[in-house]
Amino acid sequence: MRLGLTTRFHPKGARSRRAPLLLAGAAVTTGALLAGAAPAQAYSPNPTPTSHTRDTDNCPCSLSDPFDGTYFQHDAGGKALKVELRDGSWFIGKVEFHPQGEKLWVYDTKNDNDTIYVRLSYRYKGVTSGLYGPYKAPGTSKTVDHTVKDFDIPEGADVLVYFYDSRDRSDYIGSGHAVA
Repeated sequence: MRLGLTTRFHPKGARSRRAPLLLAGAAVTTGALLAGAAPAQAYSPNPTPTSHTRDTDNCPCSLSDPFDGTYFQHDAGGKALKVELRDGSWFIGKVEFHPQGEKLWVYDTKNDNDTIYVRLSYRYKGVTSGLYGPYKAPGTSKTVDHTVKDFDIPEGADVLVYFYDSRDRSDYIGSGHAVA
């Protein structure tokens, strides 16, 4: 890209007066490019998470919500997790961990060009796994988007689920605990 600079000779005074203007223009252009690259963080303050857990020894069981509800299957020794996320009165998403099959469900329920990012780790027999993710709903024009991730987590492992308003984990919302 050519910025209009020339290599021909200029009188000493003309070149020195033009340099500050060129530098100022370059700084404004660079600032605009950097500002456009920042991750979107639409929720301010952060969404309010509300956690629900269920001992899946006593399932099948369900938890209602304004969208498709949540249904957990029987899994001896498991502890299911559902976190509802609200921005004021808006139900903007939910995250579920299902012990039966070790599945993570991530929902976006407000078509607002923002989403919740989810990461997962687990601890089994004193060893902590890596941090998996980030996972998010696909972000289509539908009212409700969701994605399902299938894990191979050992039975009885403690599962930690983390929620962020940014892909890079810079805007932490909260976390929840389940048992595979």
